[in-house]
Amino acid sequence: MESQVRGGTRWKRFAVVMVPSVAATAVIGVALAQGALAASFSVSGQEFKVRAGQLVGYDMNQYGAIDSGKGLDGKDQAHPVSVSAFDHATITNMCQSVVTPVPFLNKSVTLKLTAGDKGTAVEADKIYIDVANLDAKDAVFSGINIGVPAGTTKGNTPKPKTADGEQSNPFGFAQQADKAVLTDVKQTAWATTAGTFKLSDLHMGLSWGSGDGIECY
Repeated sequence: MESQVRGGTRWKRFAVVMVPSVAATAVIGVALAQGALAASFSVSGQEFKVRAGQLVGYDMNQYGAIDSGKGLDGKDQAHPVSVSAFDHATITNMCQSVVTPVPFLNKSVTLKLTAGDKGTAVEADKIYIDVANLDAKDAVFSGINIGVPAGTTKGNTPKPKTADGEQSNPFGFAQQADKAVLTDVKQTAWATTAGTFKLSDLHMGLSWGSGDGIECY
């Protein structure tokens, strides 16, 4: 389909670029204290939802940042986020959904992806996730260290320089842990990047509308 939805984004491209972010999930956010914010990262201006049965992440590094982009109204927006980085993670019962309005039809379309729900977990390496909100039924951290400078954490370091040359603040507030185990995770996020994803039993579908029964939650 060649119809444009917003800002020149085509349906085909929309579907393709959303596939990598199926592996986006994260741990509890860090408070964004003054001076802790990292450089801006450009995002689409749309949040997406992620649900996971369980996330097991190793060498976690988490710090504050600001994402920027244009909202659906075309205006510039800034979004405070907690960037969660893992050197390696396994995720079961993964679901991701994003709702896109179709103004000329006065409707919306939900893209939903699932993976790791048939006995083989999703595996991901070098993940960076820009999280806006997160809920988890249980969260267990091993070897956690809270309140360290972002530039001194081990494992995944703060994001490298962005395309415009900006870089995250190496002296900002951060926390790290050797291992994090979260169950029954529900979150919203603005962006994710990763080195590799192994998506077992991946399925993608498009549906008219939004809400319960259509989105992940």
